[in-house]
Amino acid sequence: MAVRMRLKRIGAKKKPFYRVVVADARMPRDGRLIETLGTYDPRGGEGSAKIDGEKALRWLRRGAQPTETVRKLLSSAGILQRFAELKAGSAKGG
Repeated sequence: MAVRMRLKRIGAKKKPFYRVVVADARMPRDGRLIETLGTYDPRGGEGSAKIDGEKALRWLRRGAQPTETVRKLLSSAGILQRFAELKAGSAKGG
């Protein structure tokens, strides 16, 4: 099963608001999901994404692939950097 970290739109018309979720890649954008990782408000400006870093790291370790937008959100939150450090540390130790 291909697992993606992506956005699920929950905002009203002309007022976008998204949840960052983990879902099967075959499901529709607003379809069934596996787990919710956080929220993203594109109208909120700087720091408008609130993502649970531990859940995100757990899914990245399991092989979930983030979409381009979610990758940018994870990068700005520093989660991708922590993942790269963990990955590099496990490669050295094992």
